[in-house]
Amino acid sequence: MHFDKEFIKKVLPEAELLYDAFPEEMSFSIDTRTLIEGDIFIAIPGLQNDGHKFINDALKAGAAGFIISKKECISGIPAQKLNNKLVILVNDTAAALKKMAAAWRAQFSYPVIGITGSVGKTSTKETIENILKVHGLNALISHGNQNSLIGLPLNILRMRAYHQVAVFELGINKRGEMSELVEMVKPTIGLITCVGHSHMEGLGSLTDIAAEKREIFKFFKESNIGIINGDQIPLSQIGYSHPVIKFGSKITNQIQARKIKVIGSSVHFVLKIYKAKYNIVLNNNHVGSVFNCLAAISVGCLLNISHEEIIKGIEQPIKAVGRFESRALKVGMGKLIDDCYNASPESMKAALSAFEKIETSAQKIAVLGDMYELGADSSFWHRQIGRFLRKVPSLSHLILVGDLVKWTKMTLPVHLSVEHVATWQEANFALQAKIMTKESLILVKGSTKGHTAGLANVVNFFTDNPEIDNNKINVILNNKSVNKTATI
Repeated sequence: MHFDKEFIKKVLPEAELLYDAFPEEMSFSIDTRTLIEGDIFIAIPGLQNDGHKFINDALKAGAAGFIISKKECISGIPAQKLNNKLVILVNDTAAALKKMAAAWRAQFSYPVIGITGSVGKTSTKETIENILKVHGLNALISHGNQNSLIGLPLNILRMRAYHQVAVFELGINKRGEMSELVEMVKPTIGLITCVGHSHMEGLGSLTDIAAEKREIFKFFKESNIGIINGDQIPLSQIGYSHPVIKFGSKITNQIQARKIKVIGSSVHFVLKIYKAKYNIVLNNNHVGSVFNCLAAISVGCLLNISHEEIIKGIEQPIKAVGRFESRALKVGMGKLIDDCYNASPESMKAALSAFEKIETSAQKIAVLGDMYELGADSSFWHRQIGRFLRKVPSLSHLILVGDLVKWTKMTLPVHLSVEHVATWQEANFALQAKIMTKESLILVKGSTKGHTAGLANVVNFFTDNPEIDNNKINVILNNKSVNKTATI
């Protein structure tokens, strides 16, 4: 199947073709900031911005065509600029994107791996990619964390006949979304990394979350095999209509990690793949990475990849931005660990545990933001993090950022040095004062909304901005007005 008139006519019968210059190689974009020349721009109405407002920007960036709502007018664009373009009018651009993705996916018969879970999707996907590279498979791997009802179809439309396997993330925050995602991607192998307390406002209790995640197996037959975290009762104590492989630390799992130990900056464990045993060393000290590797190993086994190649793949480093990523400080002395992509109670505890296990003579400082979408139990979970910090005795100083962390402050260890600030700008100011004269190891951890609200700015300020010089830093430190730090 080609992306041409026949495809549009079959998939989008209501569509109108204003201009029909179909590109030889189709690719799509919904964001003019990342649009590459030759992309077809799909104008998606969003909560904050409507893509239809950026059609001229897409044109200037070299878009090869547009998919636009029939309700919008493009009469302001000169016809000569559109003569060699593709312009398709549809009733609903987001719905059209999903329909195109589902139809495009249907033409491929090679294995399609779908990964979901409350924690570890991206890291597991990156580990799978390493295994596939070692084995020599030509794989399509979804970009970054593009796993939503908009991001997933954009990645599905990147599937080509020359690929031998495709790997996609499926992310949800509301009930019913998983069903929509699997309608498009129809995974032949489904993987649930774990279930945890995240997106509880939209998904409900842990039992509800597990049920929603299990929808990834919605279209599975007896010939399909699912992969689940066998350590978790909401996943393992359920009857499935298809076979499942279980991974985890319990002896009831087919893929196991035994004798897990953190030694310095590495994690050591004994890997059991059914009856075979191997001694494994991962070049990080985050125990959570062990379980991501077990999930990836399970996929490798289903693809009939040798144990030797699987082990070589999992022992290679991965780079997942914002997920316990170590960066050198450019402001102050020491290192910063960027884990501010997202935060749930489980991932917050895991990050703090890994942070505690790092052996260093530097002072340890944690910058922790609010955890969002925890529903009515939000205050309880924030208090639990305060109690958990008793297990992080090496922590020298804590900076809490936001409103919800006020509950965390109530249950902190008595002697822990702490500051509570409202914004990332104030967090910058507080952190600068601590690190300028002493070597430091800093952990920055926050939730998705905290990420967009600015904790990423804390990371970037201290690690990614070479234009900040010492004179500017001194001005900040000597200035009592926190608001002025935001302009630096």
